[in-house]
Amino acid sequence: MDFSSLVAIIVTLVLVGLIFYLLWWGVGAIGLEEPFNKVIRGLIILLTVVYLIGVLTGTAPALKWRS
Repeated sequence: MDFSSLVAIIVTLVLVGLIFYLLWWGVGAIGLEEPFNKVIRGLIILLTVVYLIGVLTGTAPALKWRS
């Protein structure tokens, strides 16, 4: 693993983290009723964990940097 691939993984994690944070904030800002709120937040958590596992194991797509 070279430096550019490590930077690509970090940038990918930051961008995906920002996207999932905005989803989390958006669900809270909408003010859904309680069962729907918990279900949607549970799905966001599940998708986040699955994507993070994919990035850390190398099976999820990461940003490609030109050399």
